[in-house]
Amino acid sequence: MKYIVALDQGTTSSRAVVFDSQARIVASHNIEFPQIYPHPGWVEHRPQDILDSQISSLKLAVEKAGIDPADIAAIGITNQRETTLLWDRATGKPLCNAIVWQCRRTAPLVERLKQDGLGNVLRDHTGLVPDAYFSGTKLQWMLDSIPGSRERAARGQLCFGTVDCFLAWNLTAEHAHVTDATNAARTMLYNIFEQRWDDTLLRAMDIPEALLPRVVDSSAVVGMLDKRILGREIPVAALAGDQHAALFGQGCFAPGMVKNTYGTGCFVLMNTGNSPVHSTHNLITTIGWRVDGKPSYALEGSVFVGGAVVQWLRDEIKLISAAAETEAVATSVPDNNGVFFVPAFTGLGAPHWDMYSRGTIVGLTRGANRAHIVRAALESIVYQSSDVIAAMENDAGMRTAMLRVDGGASANNFLMQFQADILGADVLRPRVIETTAMGAAMLAGRAVGVWSDADLKNLQAIDREFHPAMDERAREKLLRKWHRAVERSRAWAEEEE
Repeated sequence: MKYIVALDQGTTSSRAVVFDSQARIVASHNIEFPQIYPHPGWVEHRPQDILDSQISSLKLAVEKAGIDPADIAAIGITNQRETTLLWDRATGKPLCNAIVWQCRRTAPLVERLKQDGLGNVLRDHTGLVPDAYFSGTKLQWMLDSIPGSRERAARGQLCFGTVDCFLAWNLTAEHAHVTDATNAARTMLYNIFEQRWDDTLLRAMDIPEALLPRVVDSSAVVGMLDKRILGREIPVAALAGDQHAALFGQGCFAPGMVKNTYGTGCFVLMNTGNSPVHSTHNLITTIGWRVDGKPSYALEGSVFVGGAVVQWLRDEIKLISAAAETEAVATSVPDNNGVFFVPAFTGLGAPHWDMYSRGTIVGLTRGANRAHIVRAALESIVYQSSDVIAAMENDAGMRTAMLRVDGGASANNFLMQFQADILGADVLRPRVIETTAMGAAMLAGRAVGVWSDADLKNLQAIDREFHPAMDERAREKLLRKWHRAVERSRAWAEEEE
């Protein structure tokens, strides 16, 4: 029997998942690593923490599975997107900490691009909206801030990469400097329609092309795993941003199919097929995946703080001791008692795109208690996702009758039922909710011939369906109050910038 290993490098942890040839999980291992907050709105990771935790999780997952590395057919990599790294091409040593996708430090650089009239260029060339979320201005900031780095980059002495690229460089014996089309599409530097790095945007951000990686398919062998890691060379056969991998892992192969991943953030993607859909509702046009040189496009809306609000409840204000408690706490009260929580810790994503929003809790009364705040936090994940889906329906001109869900928080039954109620649509949870890892495994298995395209359509099974049970008036009342709460969170940090 052949096995596929998916490396799922996330914002707060690195995971390795071993799948068998029937796409069943054999074993997995997860390692958390520290988050760094040097200043308000800034978020960083130590590159070595990313690498060490991913290698350790790989070794421990294979050990748990009790398999011979010789039986691993391929390794697929999926990753937190937009997080930006810069390292020395000769030594592999990073020049600074990774700037995480959540970081807002480059908001002034984004404003400058818009003032220079490049907002429409960005949308027309990359499908993105101008925002500090994406990698381009993060790289620009690094080159501006590290003395001599821009000159060294122009001489080809430095490498830029998103996390997939950093891992491919460090894990392959060849030090492959590659990224796939899905990750390139998130940099604000890649023309997704012409499939190339964009000269206009590189000039605008003063980024030398010499430090950029080669863009490859999402399903393709990019190098061989350094044999010092598992004692054997193994094909590294897939790279894909986490949300794109989840779209693939959910089997959303047909235009119009929609999924939402409930992770640190929430990410809704709709497959739009071979034709990109240009959003008029502040969504992103992106590449779903690229195989055999052909891109499939998607509409995407990103919620910056999804499951991260639960981590905040646990780690910062100690209202819970574990994420698993939230379902019981939330259902211990009949409703939110008028409490609404807008977790805009790092601004608001789609469809609002307000870099200056900040976290806000409204509706507090003397009767509000711990359970109401926990429930409001969970409900905020649903409201934010529903705002994105409503915008997506308007862009695509179709109603979402069914939402496929995945990610750790999708195991919360209260959350999924509330999502069905607020959306007014069925919610389908697959048996394997680690669909990000599953998508990476499917892409890797496809590249080495473990599965054909026909096989891929039959790998995912449904665990449970949630059907809407809330009446329309109650739904509309809750959404109206939610949108009032959102308005009160907006533009809070603008003067500080």
